[in-house]
Amino acid sequence: MSIIIMILLLSLLILVHEAGHFMAARAFGIKVDKFGFGLPVGPTLYKGKIGDVEILVHAFLLGGYVSFPDDDKDCELPEDSPERFVNKPVWQRAVVVSAGVIANVICAIALVMLVAVVSHKLPSGNYKIYTASISAPKDASIWQSGIKEGDRILKVNGCNIDNIYSFVTIVKNSAKSGGIISQTTIDGNFEKLKDLNPGLLKDEIIPSGVAIRLPDELDKDIITMDKYALKGAKYFKHEGITFPEKLKPLAKELEGKNVYTSDGKYTMYEIAITLSNGVHPINIEVERNGNIIKLNPIYPDEKGVIGIGLSAQQTMIETKTLPAVVKGSCVYLWDNTYMMMYSLGQLFTGNIPLKDMHGVVAITKIGGDMIEKSGKSSGILLAALISMNLAILNILPIPALDGGHLLFLFIEKIMGKPLDEKVIEMISSIFFSLLIILMILVVFNDITLLVGK
Repeated sequence: MSIIIMILLLSLLILVHEAGHFMAARAFGIKVDKFGFGLPVGPTLYKGKIGDVEILVHAFLLGGYVSFPDDDKDCELPEDSPERFVNKPVWQRAVVVSAGVIANVICAIALVMLVAVVSHKLPSGNYKIYTASISAPKDASIWQSGIKEGDRILKVNGCNIDNIYSFVTIVKNSAKSGGIISQTTIDGNFEKLKDLNPGLLKDEIIPSGVAIRLPDELDKDIITMDKYALKGAKYFKHEGITFPEKLKPLAKELEGKNVYTSDGKYTMYEIAITLSNGVHPINIEVERNGNIIKLNPIYPDEKGVIGIGLSAQQTMIETKTLPAVVKGSCVYLWDNTYMMMYSLGQLFTGNIPLKDMHGVVAITKIGGDMIEKSGKSSGILLAALISMNLAILNILPIPALDGGHLLFLFIEKIMGKPLDEKVIEMISSIFFSLLIILMILVVFNDITLLVGK
């Protein structure tokens, strides 16, 4: 039932979008021939008429369209008919093209406000993270850190922690000898080596038998993340160099030593690299009984495990009054839309790979799970965000989308005449085909995700 509810919500968003186009067109006296639910690919499930508008439901339920007389070469309307879309002023056509996007934005606002009014609260997206349990070997550094069960984790390595994902990501990337070393750490440790051994050059092989003094205190690579990575809006990537395979024997020789006797194979800089590929301390700041406490550093093992269990409690936005409903709804939509647009930018720049793009199948499954576990309000809020997502994607200046039509209208306004219909048709057909290929790829990703759980 939860999946069926999610499908109905997604169907509502598509109908709202196309209804926006339809109502704007009729408001300007433009004739609408067809109102299609789904894309005209494969069989048609339903075909009927309401007034002079043909209603169609297609089997490929991943879109929709509104068709004007201009799309039909055999249309009986005169070429100069005011009911034709093409005969309307550019600004009116732009309004009709934009109306679907506007309808989706209005729908998103209405859905969020509905939840705010009914539930008297909205999720903030921020969580209070607590230490739920401590279970680590007796020699693990967690026992010397001073952490206790029930501590609220505020910061890790200076990063504000308001979700479990960010905490786990920092800890996992702080695994002992993780293989990625920042250039700053290497340079700092090289300078310490140079101060202790001034007669040796950076890239010169150290002669066999020469004793090298090693620093007592090394610069340590502390993992931090920016606010976008902390929220999961982009992948976290530890910037630096990969620890060379050839230096692994040297790492074993240097372990636990204050002095290293050269075997005539390595340079000072390679020693600095090896010394830098060690531990990544986790500096945690917690709140306990109203006091803020800085714990002793914790050092994850080779798997990025420190030995604690976490619990999370989401903070809510109270919406018990009308002003609070309006403000809370705007804050909720703004925060989520901003992160959504940032993630979309990451996709276009290649920082998020195509294999991680997902669509209606995954959304239906995830939305169904959310409704089952957290109630219908969660599904409605997800539908609101998807409605905003549809608006953002459709307004992009890509032919075959609403933004592409707006681009053609903008060019027409600048040139003083429309582009050649055959050119527009050719460009739109190419991009429509690419869009279909992309949709097939996304569905494949969705199925792979579901099969792989």
